[in-house]
Amino acid sequence: MPEILKNLFEKLFGNQLIDCQMLTQAGSNRQYYRLCGKNICAAGVAGASIDENRAFEKIAKHLYDKGISVPEFFAASDDGLYYLQEYLGDVSLFDFIIQGRKSGVFSAKERNVLHATIAQLPEIQFKGAEDFDFSFCYPQPAFDKLTVMWDLNYFKYCFLKLQNVDFQENKLETDFTKFAEILLNVPLNSQFMYRDFQSRNVMLKNMKPYFIDFQGARRGPVYYDLASFLWQASANFTPQLKEELTQTYFKNLKNFADVNEREFRKNLDFFVLFRTLQVLGTYGFRGIIEKKQYFTNNIQSAIKNLKEILLKIEKEKLPYLFEVLNKMIEIQQYSATNISSDSIKTDLADSKGTDNFLVRVFSFSYRKGIPADVSGNGGGFVFDCRAIHNPGKYVEYRDLTGLDTKVAGFLEKNSEIAEFLGNCYALIDKSVVRYLERGFTALQISFGCTGGQHRSVYSAQKTAEHLYTKFGIRVQLVHVELNIESKFPDSNYSEKK
Repeated sequence: MPEILKNLFEKLFGNQLIDCQMLTQAGSNRQYYRLCGKNICAAGVAGASIDENRAFEKIAKHLYDKGISVPEFFAASDDGLYYLQEYLGDVSLFDFIIQGRKSGVFSAKERNVLHATIAQLPEIQFKGAEDFDFSFCYPQPAFDKLTVMWDLNYFKYCFLKLQNVDFQENKLETDFTKFAEILLNVPLNSQFMYRDFQSRNVMLKNMKPYFIDFQGARRGPVYYDLASFLWQASANFTPQLKEELTQTYFKNLKNFADVNEREFRKNLDFFVLFRTLQVLGTYGFRGIIEKKQYFTNNIQSAIKNLKEILLKIEKEKLPYLFEVLNKMIEIQQYSATNISSDSIKTDLADSKGTDNFLVRVFSFSYRKGIPADVSGNGGGFVFDCRAIHNPGKYVEYRDLTGLDTKVAGFLEKNSEIAEFLGNCYALIDKSVVRYLERGFTALQISFGCTGGQHRSVYSAQKTAEHLYTKFGIRVQLVHVELNIESKFPDSNYSEKK
């Protein structure tokens, strides 16, 4: 930890620093620390840019004075490179909705917090613009043609060119210019634009949303932030949830502006496209060029968003851009359902057409709902395990799961579960063979029971193992209620909390 942060903390609070922990670094070069003394904690920030730090200070104080839920800004070092702000805990909205992101099924609690978050966006956008001097913003005071072209060319050089897509620079540049004109000539284009409004930048303190990392804010259109939040690739919001959150946004937007909803939605679609291209540029640079696996892992979700939005916009508006994007989407490696930074292919020993095929297997609780099909195929199987004798009724098994040997022994007694799974395998195996023959890329299989803890977990686990052993195909296994994900051929749990 920089000594200057320690001195700043002790001088400000008159309190000796007892503990300091470095917090997880995000995509920026800023470093964050949790500094704690007796009965008080603060977040310490070491920023790489004095101008960016000063922009954050001005914006934070302005939003705080307007009653927006942002961290209180405490103090900055004399050289402007370090500052202290209110510590809001370590639970981000992104982490809070992890089960929904993994399964596609968002619980009522997750949805309530998402609605509470998006409901505050119009207030940030309009109150944030009141009496604010945007000349302090960094690196630009406004969303203008220059910044639009920066982001479009960032996509071109850091993602598109890496895909070996053949295109003509002059034609693409012409459509980039048209695109910029569309984005800049919309209503409600002079409000406070957060610019990085996404679930990672929302902290939950006592279940109340607080907003952070707005140092890139500037004057701009309201559509950008809504697009950033709802179409965040890694958030995995379903179309239904996006629509629900959009309606909540509209309801609160009407407190500040009279809007034509149909016109608003058409404009929003263009910003979704723009934001998606911008994100792909980031993923290309951070993931493909810098080899950071997290960013590479999210490329497929961004491509899925791109496919969806291209169906909603009139291609006559940007004909050559649409042509190039559709070429890019058709590239074999991005038609698959999973991507690694090295290659879409796995290290399977054979080459029977299994490389691009992924089976997703879920265990879930019927109380929470059936997991959504994130591949977009809409096919697959859902098996109901509730007719099987339930170990959860007995005290000795209640706190165990279908992964425990005692529960497995209970279920395997009298071969009841074996007969059930044998019937399931007979259906599943035929589909796998046919899917491989036809070159399909995805199949989803879900097992549900009352609590999603015993019978469904056992069934999903055994099915995943069966499929990998028999066919050598890639399998992604998600136990929704246990918050456990594992992958085959690498069957070690990749995430467990």
